[in-house]
Amino acid sequence: MNDKNVGVPIIYRAVNQTVTFEKTDYIRVGSYTKKLNEYPALQAQLWDRLRNSKFEERYAKQDLELENALRLLDYQTYFDNTDIPQPSDIYGVEHYMVEEEVLVKQDNGLYAITNLGAILFAKRLSAFPQLSRKAIRIMQYRGNSRLELLKEDIGGKGYAIGFEGLIKFIEALIPTQEIINGALREKKSAYPLVAIREAVANALIHQDFSITGTGPVVEIFETRIEITNPGTPLVDVRRIIDTPPKSRNEKLAALMRRLRMCEELRTGWDKIVISAELQQLPAPRINLYEGSTRVTLFSEMPFSSISSEEKLWACYLHACIKQVQGEQLTNRSLRERFGLKDSASSSISRLIKEAVEAKLIKPLDPATAPKHMKYIPVWA
Repeated sequence: MNDKNVGVPIIYRAVNQTVTFEKTDYIRVGSYTKKLNEYPALQAQLWDRLRNSKFEERYAKQDLELENALRLLDYQTYFDNTDIPQPSDIYGVEHYMVEEEVLVKQDNGLYAITNLGAILFAKRLSAFPQLSRKAIRIMQYRGNSRLELLKEDIGGKGYAIGFEGLIKFIEALIPTQEIINGALREKKSAYPLVAIREAVANALIHQDFSITGTGPVVEIFETRIEITNPGTPLVDVRRIIDTPPKSRNEKLAALMRRLRMCEELRTGWDKIVISAELQQLPAPRINLYEGSTRVTLFSEMPFSSISSEEKLWACYLHACIKQVQGEQLTNRSLRERFGLKDSASSSISRLIKEAVEAKLIKPLDPATAPKHMKYIPVWA
């Protein structure tokens, strides 16, 4: 302008902390920029909003024309999975995307893509640098150690559009057995596919997005699958069967359920445990580490090879499943759970006794004759 360069600074709204210039906090009041300490009431409101801001609501990209914003997203998946007819024009699509908080219309008339929209519907997560490390990694090893890596794949799409492909990719890497049933040939997977699906969905939903530099990982070994995500559960792992779910990412969880990527309520872990029991596999294990959670699914293993700790955990989960189904654990039900014959009754009795001593289960009625004794979880 008049042969001089003019710079126009754009100051975005406060995220995580107040807007500061030369160690002074500022806030917009009407059409003016004011010192924040001059407005204590607004200062309190601002800090309250900053402290309670959620990952899903923050912007992954902003100041985009509507066409450019939609070009970064595979919004067709949303309409396919929710059975909503896809609008024929972009403003009809915009209505649904704004309603779901995938997009936000800014004060300047442009659009922002929220973290919720990007993590679920991004055509390429690499287009959103702060989210690219949240892409799920699939790693396959030879044997049961991490010594030799056979295959590695990093998901490049948003969770909603890449989920089905992800599950099929994992399914292709795990061993399967062909069973001839009469005139039919059936394939039996070494792991229950429903358990894999629910465990992976849980890792995506319940991860802690505030932990940077890491994301969900699925590691496939010869006899186990480990699914790790950043963050630890908000509920006690011993009550994961019966406690209503809690998620630090409520909007993400709600939208993923509407997209039919995971189960409603708390049936996810019920399915994981029941599917393992139906195939008479060792119980799924949950391990907590500093800043992460790991769920391990096991393939078939002889009862004699299962450790005492794992047998007790399986016994406890069996009691929990029976409890939520309105039934009780018995010697017979636990034998069937492990695929054992009646001759193993004494071994199961010793396991039940150890579980009672470990305060994992307790008799429903201590006065009942030992032969007819029933057991429930210690918390019941």
